[in-house]
Amino acid sequence: MALKLGVPSKGRLMDKTFDWFGAHGVTLEKAGSEREYSGRIEGVPGCELVLLSAGEIPRELAQGRIHLGVTGTDLVREKLAHWEQSVKELTPLGFGHADLVIAVPKAWVDVETLDDLDAVAAAFRRRHGHRLRIATKYHRLIREYLREQGVADYLLVDSQGATEGTVKNLTAEAIADITSSGETLRANHLKVLGAEPVHRSQATLFKSRKAAWSEAERGALVAMLEALGLDG
Repeated sequence: MALKLGVPSKGRLMDKTFDWFGAHGVTLEKAGSEREYSGRIEGVPGCELVLLSAGEIPRELAQGRIHLGVTGTDLVREKLAHWEQSVKELTPLGFGHADLVIAVPKAWVDVETLDDLDAVAAAFRRRHGHRLRIATKYHRLIREYLREQGVADYLLVDSQGATEGTVKNLTAEAIADITSSGETLRANHLKVLGAEPVHRSQATLFKSRKAAWSEAERGALVAMLEALGLDG
């Protein structure tokens, strides 16, 4: 059996991942056409490349179907409860930086902190008879964060795309989403709450704690980590 390395299947994340491994003497190549989701690895014997969406990689690591995987720390923490029991962070890769933030309309001039949001949420519920809605796809991370910060009067509503537009479209009063430059937030007249983001994410190499490691796969892992200059 071969050691399986899962990497993002398209876009800048795939290109940057290929570049990062290439800079460490390990060549990753897509096999065949653009529509194929497999590839090959040169420089370390006994390894197989598996191309997946970044969102699938945490699940595949947690199920033990791949041994190593590159994805964002935000996705691992959102998709895996008690993620440290399922995967191990091996190293950040230095790209794919983005912050998970909570944002509200710029017109809320008196709302700058989470304490302000808590007060506004309580007043909103009294006035409208329902909780203030926060649109997000990061339900686990936002729920845990707001609980830690003592914010209670809110309702998370699911948004899998164009989250910044939900306030303008009146389907939410606030949002929680990933941003890298903040341009989309500004274009939609939103501002970030608080001095620090909920989570600072970047592309990271993870190892599965759930995979069944054969002797050959462990040997391939040792060779891969040596090539990358990492400890297991």
